[in-house]
Amino acid sequence: MVQEPLDPTTELDLTDIAFGGSAIGRQEGEVVFVPFGLPDERVRVRAQRQRRNFVEAELVEVLDPAPGRVEPRCPYFGACGGCQWQHATYELQLAMKRKVVVDQLRRLGGFAGADELVRPAMGMIDPWGYRNHVRFSVGRKYGDAGYTYRGTRRLLPIAHCPISHEAINTVLAQIQRRCTGMRAHQIAVRYGCNTGDLLVSPRLPSVPEIESGQIELREQVLDRTFWVSGASFFQVNTKREQRTIPTQLAVPWLAEREGPYSMADLLALTVLDRLDPDPDTTVLDAYCGVGTFTALIAPRVKQVIGVEESPAAVADARRNSADLENATYVTAKSEAAITGLDVPRLDAVVVDPSRIGCAPSLLAALLERWPRRVVYVSCDPATLARDLRILVDGGYGIDQVEPLDLFPQTYHIESVTTLTLAG
Repeated sequence: MVQEPLDPTTELDLTDIAFGGSAIGRQEGEVVFVPFGLPDERVRVRAQRQRRNFVEAELVEVLDPAPGRVEPRCPYFGACGGCQWQHATYELQLAMKRKVVVDQLRRLGGFAGADELVRPAMGMIDPWGYRNHVRFSVGRKYGDAGYTYRGTRRLLPIAHCPISHEAINTVLAQIQRRCTGMRAHQIAVRYGCNTGDLLVSPRLPSVPEIESGQIELREQVLDRTFWVSGASFFQVNTKREQRTIPTQLAVPWLAEREGPYSMADLLALTVLDRLDPDPDTTVLDAYCGVGTFTALIAPRVKQVIGVEESPAAVADARRNSADLENATYVTAKSEAAITGLDVPRLDAVVVDPSRIGCAPSLLAALLERWPRRVVYVSCDPATLARDLRILVDGGYGIDQVEPLDLFPQTYHIESVTTLTLAG
């Protein structure tokens, strides 16, 4: 039966939040997704796209706002596609992110007890000015720099980005309307929040007061400094804040629980704590990137092997671990490397895949090697739920899921899940 489309405008009660940032309502049994809405609001919406099983709608008016609704800080919010939740208090953002993880585990993973597995989300003290890496789009005619309008490739010139580090906003002010004649469509700006290093790429001869064209920079996580090439991934939230390490992290070897820590520091501490390493442990760090976890794990274990398919990242990783004799690297797809790994016993594995999750062959290899512990770092709760279902069906049990907010003002959420062999 063909469903009638939603009326052009209609009033709607919003009851939930979806992965992707939209609030959810229902009209005559049909699911309606409303960007920039919040649960517990009554709103007026206009239907935009009628899909087979749902409707995408535009928020026209908030008739009864949720208690957590606030005025967005950024004048470009709603037009720019970078942030989705500036209209919510930070406490509400953290609650919604935890709810999204729970819902994905329950709905896609089939984990009925997901609410008991997922801890409250760890967040920032000040959830602004944290991004250490952005890509500015550049207009060819006038040299305007900015982002793009939400859902399009059309340039949105901006004067300031409140979620980016002030060092990056300083560069933005210096390059604005001065990058005409560039061959590149984008300018990448990276900043080492804890080193002061700046990377601006490509080289900008039209802005001589900015040193540009760098190919690498340094940044710190916990007590180590890492070299990161322009082509390599690194965590975007390294701005340190004065804070106390959350009580759910034991980290008995940590000298100071109070001090300046970034969300990248907390992520690394969570991985180390859940890994529960000892001097007789052999660990595999799959999708290891520039060796961040590998280098931090190495001093606490017998051997750690990092696997990464990007040659540039592996070159960075080897440089970052040059002083660690028990850290080695393999340039290969993780799923290919684990099957041929020449170690008598694999005690634990850390996996930190991209948003697409783990390759099925990697999960199959884990179920063949049977490491006693798997620590899964995820940036996508949907693929996390899919992969956890496979591991649990294969004999692992979930100890806990720890959400961490490395991306305030957006719907993105990182998490660390600890699995151990059942029985």
